[in-house]
Amino acid sequence: MRRNSATALPLAGIILLMPIVAFAQDAARTIDAAQAQKVELARQPFGQFVTIGSQVDDQLVSQITNLTRELQTRAVREKRQAILVLEISAGSSRQGQIHDLARVLVSPELSNVRTVAWIPKSLDGNHVILALACHDIFMYPTAALGDIGRGTALSNVEQNFVLDIVDRGRNLRMSRAVAKAMMDPASAVLRVSLEDREGKTRQQFLTAVELRELQNQQVVITQTDTVKDPGQPGSFKGSEAASSGFLVAATPANRNEVVAALNLPLEAMREAGSSDAKVVARVIAINNVVDKLLADFVQRETRYAIANGANMIIFEIDSPGGDKDYAQQVATLIAELDPAKVTTVAWVRKEATQAGTLVAISCDRIFLADDATIGNIDLKAMRLNRGRRLPPAGDVAPEDLQKLLTLTDSIARRKNRSVSLIRAMADPSLPVFEVTRKDTGRVAWMNESELAAQPDEWVKGPAIPETSGGSLLVLNAKRAAELGLTEAPCHDLEQLRTRLGIGATADLRPASKTWVDNLVTVLNSGLAGFLLITIGIIFIYLELHMPSGLFSIGAVTSFSLFFWSRFLGGTAGGLELTLFILGLVLLGLEIFVIPGFGVFGVSGILMTMVSLVMASNTFSGMSATESFEQSMGSLGSLAAALMVVIAVAAVLNRFLPSIPFVNRLILTPPGYAANASEGLHLKPSLLTRAPVIGPITVGMIGTSASSLRPTGKAMFGDKYVDVVSDGAYIDHGTKIEVIRLAGNRIIVRSANEATQA
Repeated sequence: MRRNSATALPLAGIILLMPIVAFAQDAARTIDAAQAQKVELARQPFGQFVTIGSQVDDQLVSQITNLTRELQTRAVREKRQAILVLEISAGSSRQGQIHDLARVLVSPELSNVRTVAWIPKSLDGNHVILALACHDIFMYPTAALGDIGRGTALSNVEQNFVLDIVDRGRNLRMSRAVAKAMMDPASAVLRVSLEDREGKTRQQFLTAVELRELQNQQVVITQTDTVKDPGQPGSFKGSEAASSGFLVAATPANRNEVVAALNLPLEAMREAGSSDAKVVARVIAINNVVDKLLADFVQRETRYAIANGANMIIFEIDSPGGDKDYAQQVATLIAELDPAKVTTVAWVRKEATQAGTLVAISCDRIFLADDATIGNIDLKAMRLNRGRRLPPAGDVAPEDLQKLLTLTDSIARRKNRSVSLIRAMADPSLPVFEVTRKDTGRVAWMNESELAAQPDEWVKGPAIPETSGGSLLVLNAKRAAELGLTEAPCHDLEQLRTRLGIGATADLRPASKTWVDNLVTVLNSGLAGFLLITIGIIFIYLELHMPSGLFSIGAVTSFSLFFWSRFLGGTAGGLELTLFILGLVLLGLEIFVIPGFGVFGVSGILMTMVSLVMASNTFSGMSATESFEQSMGSLGSLAAALMVVIAVAAVLNRFLPSIPFVNRLILTPPGYAANASEGLHLKPSLLTRAPVIGPITVGMIGTSASSLRPTGKAMFGDKYVDVVSDGAYIDHGTKIEVIRLAGNRIIVRSANEATQA
């Protein structure tokens, strides 16, 4: 028993010590993770974009000088590398300022600042020197760089200055031969493959003179190719230079790809020195479900903001969902805006779910409030009925899901975000893994399918926990920033203002929907357009038969509302309104001035119909088949409106004369009353007139029952008919003669004129 007790005591001690040891191990892991995070943060560079426009002046030189000093100081303090990205545009700056700025960029004091020239468009002239002064050159694949003298050779002094820049070794892909070719069209560039003592092959770019010097030194030359012939401009395309291994370090397509290639945070894209004069921001609120009303409002306000000079649009999002079609419409609109002209920013205050997420990821930059969330693009739940959310659908059509995934993939690539992470928000079938690029160590996030397409370039790491549970991806602000989908969270709008470089005096009150926006959207619907056209035509008909002015006002109001809503809805413009007014003028000439029915009448009807069809649709971006279908649909609505007008006219002709008060507005012969119990009666002598048997014929004599201006009423025997004067005004009670029959129209003239003739 003693032996057992002695043995039990150490075992009990070990059992008691096990939790303590486990806790110590966990604490050690936590410390190691924190230290690793600090090391990773220390390794990540920070940077700044600066745009060099068409003119380099002393102010810009001073600004960049101060900025480089600030970057150098911060880099030394934080023991991190600073990156200055210069987006250089074509211009005609003076050599003095170009030389001053180039000297700043190659200053030995900037030991911790890496300079990168970003060339989005072809560049020539003196501004090329600034690109040569940088450590690296990033170019759009089809952009060209060079031809500093623009067709002529630079002076020896200028060439020596540029060669001195190159000789400092800032750009390791740059050579004197390439620089000389840029400065002198007569210079050639040769690509020479050399073999060193160890048998390894290396590549150099030389002039013809430099090649001869190597040959005299008995260097082993295995191959020689001509990159540029003498007499050609020394301008080199980005993709060709990068594939050949000289001048260009990378060929990104936009700023987002530049940021990704340099492993910079998205905040680096904010321009240095932003001020009220440079950043013109507008805020558009998306604070409800995304339906047709909201989609039209966003589209209208976006166009309005750009038209009024805004170069930054902030979409303030707090949306729980919406309709899939309208959400994709808004997302496509935002994603296709030119980032060079306007920067789009998503500011998620509380929630961006389903449709709200789709809108947010379409923006160039995404900021979340501290407690906001983003994700869960559930296609089953993106259903609305008259603005109200419907229960989730049981199944989703495969083509609808594929359409959504195609859109999200396209947006992710356009905005340089992880395709797999955004796809995981809409499709939970594929988990996402953290992967590391073998050559650069850059971290990204991919699913199995994306990783399998390039297995030799990436090293697969652990799975993202949020994507491994089979549910749609939803991220909070901190986690979204860690995964690179968004930028660091913002506490409030004021902090967002600072992060975006917006001046303190800028008005950031959001534009929200009003009752006018709701009215415009309702009037833009197909039913409202049909009713407005129908009511307008009926009022015109009533005005012709009951001239009072009220019906004219009603017709003008109906068509004004129609075109006003189409103007604001973006489907109508000045052309449609001009065609409509011209068509009405031609119809008026045909009815009131020119007897008969011919060119003016047909042209007026065609112009009016074409204007209404054009104002009801926008054919931009449609195929020929889609445009034809849209046109036929509008013509069908217009035909239906005309049928309704004809039916209403038949009813009015039948019942209007018997309606009290209204019958007094109808054009009636003097002395005639529709109701025998009231009003004046015809003279007995008129009642004894011999009846007219048979149709109205040419030469028949009658009496005008109303003034003819030129249309009106006339009596032929006991027949009361509509007639049209041949042009002259005829007073009521005048003897008239039928001179021509044109279809259902009876053209008459004064019988006195006929006697004189």
